[in-house]
Amino acid sequence: MSAPRRNKRPISGWLVLDKPYGMTSTEAVAKVRWLFQAEKAGHAGTLDPLATGILPIALGEATKTVPMVQDGTKTYLFTVKWGEATSTDDREGAVIATSPVRPEREAILAVLPQFTGTISQRPPAFSAIKVAGERAYDLARAGETVELAERLITIDSLTLTASDAETATFEAICQKGTYVRSLARDMALALGTQGHVIALRRSAVGGFTQADCVTIDTIEPLELPGRDALLNPIASGLQDLPEIRLDPRQAGMVRQGNGVLLIGANAPIALENCWASSRGEAVAIGMVENGQFKPRRVLLGTGGAV
Repeated sequence: MSAPRRNKRPISGWLVLDKPYGMTSTEAVAKVRWLFQAEKAGHAGTLDPLATGILPIALGEATKTVPMVQDGTKTYLFTVKWGEATSTDDREGAVIATSPVRPEREAILAVLPQFTGTISQRPPAFSAIKVAGERAYDLARAGETVELAERLITIDSLTLTASDAETATFEAICQKGTYVRSLARDMALALGTQGHVIALRRSAVGGFTQADCVTIDTIEPLELPGRDALLNPIASGLQDLPEIRLDPRQAGMVRQGNGVLLIGANAPIALENCWASSRGEAVAIGMVENGQFKPRRVLLGTGGAV
């Protein structure tokens, strides 16, 4: 006899998961959705299975704010092993090239400015980028040659935090679209050697930091609805956008999809992207045009940490 079907709950909020090593982002979302019996779930930025750290998972109405978190600044800690390139640019792949060169600390420091600011980067063949409707990693695993076009990415800062004869560890603060595996590969080539990532941890995404993280082991022993206390409110994913505060009457109008005129000496006249709140609760994502807040996505705020 099959197990009884679990009822789904209209729970909403952000769960900042400390993703464990070896778990895919899709598996992590499915696990969290099951643990919270959530109707909807999604994540804000894929982490490779071999990476650990912050994977923000949106439940319910928070899924509407995923793009805002995905666009946030990210911080990575990663270690590069010198002398070997792999097919995946990390330790999961087969070694495809070697070099006897092991760069000195001074040489590493000297190339860091080349990889800071807005630079051109070629994504790794084993990535989720689509090529003619297919994921690049599926084509690569099938033995096809995948050459992805270079794209502009922004690295705000790149710091060497430790080094020895065989490895170097870095902290990178970067914007959306940056591939750390490609960064490691390209730094190695600039240093006249080969290299690949052997450890990778994401320590910040937008306004979420390691202080917000919880582990699967923390969640599992708790019973529902006790797990709900681990959720962050929907608004926690919107902190990089300007906030428009509405009174209850205005909030009611906005939740029906209507625009509202903003009043007061400090009311903005125009904002391309912002969010509206009422009594501390996120109400909608939208814009301000001619002094009027216009919702793009209404947030119903049902259940949980709204």
